[in-house]
Amino acid sequence: REPYPAPKAGLLRRPTTTLAQIGARELRDPRLAALLDAYAWTYGFDPATAPASAAVLPYMEQTFGSWYVGGGLRALADAVYERCLERRVAFVFDTPVEEVLEKDGRAAGVRLAGGGTVEADQVVSGAPVPALHRDHVVPRLSGDAPTPHQAVGTSRVTVCLALRGPREAEAVHRTVVHGADGRPTVTVLRPDDPALRPDADHEAVTVTATVPTSPERDAAGWEAFADRMVEAAGQAVPGLPERLLWRHVRTPEDVRRDTGVAEVPGPALAGAGGRLLPAGNPSPLPGLWLAGGWAHPGGGLAHAGMSGALVAGFIVEGADFRGSR
Repeated sequence: REPYPAPKAGLLRRPTTTLAQIGARELRDPRLAALLDAYAWTYGFDPATAPASAAVLPYMEQTFGSWYVGGGLRALADAVYERCLERRVAFVFDTPVEEVLEKDGRAAGVRLAGGGTVEADQVVSGAPVPALHRDHVVPRLSGDAPTPHQAVGTSRVTVCLALRGPREAEAVHRTVVHGADGRPTVTVLRPDDPALRPDADHEAVTVTATVPTSPERDAAGWEAFADRMVEAAGQAVPGLPERLLWRHVRTPEDVRRDTGVAEVPGPALAGAGGRLLPAGNPSPLPGLWLAGGWAHPGGGLAHAGMSGALVAGFIVEGADFRGSR
């Protein structure tokens, strides 16, 4: 059931249930509508099918702003790692989990790929929910269907560019270049961050595009797609072809190898018959909690972090936890 149903249309009016329809009706300018659509594409949603509730995404950014982490996401990961070490958290890297152990009807630990086991009172999983069931990591409870999760069919292609020459003083941090003539819509990121370049005579640029995960492409197909992305980015970066030193392309296949699934989840959205709602934080197996982009409140760095805070609250304060106060 739609939580915010569209007003009933008259005999000559079409119902407005998607973001694209809302943009066409309310903005009445194709340029503004394209800007609205770009927000949906950035999060992996097709504006032609995304529910009108996706309008909350630009509202949040335009109202509350957005943040950039100096040094990029690697710096944020390093900061979280150092903080965890201060809190006496032990890390075990390059050790896949093969199974969540169950005892007396609740999660009791994990079995590692090497055959060892780790006992635990609570287990928190940040893995993609579809992979947990596909690879039989989570025990199937009698009569229970797999945990519902967000149904997305999109991923990202990211092209990291190393450029000779300094970043011009008037360059903007983010530019959306809308697709045309076979070129994809791309987001060009040009942060003025000394930590991302060797010196002031070079620049690091990141270009991203949302892509469907089907049909699949081979390596040559992704390289050709990256060529078109860089061509589009040239509209936002003066002299890009002549300045290019090298590039690194990251495709949905890289996402699949690193996470277990090629899809990239988006934030939770109301409407669309519930298909864009992520899994809840408590799993059907007591003692097993779900965090990260595939759990409530969905994908995106801020949402994934919030999911961890919610899980911590449930574990510490119990099932009645309703958020920080």
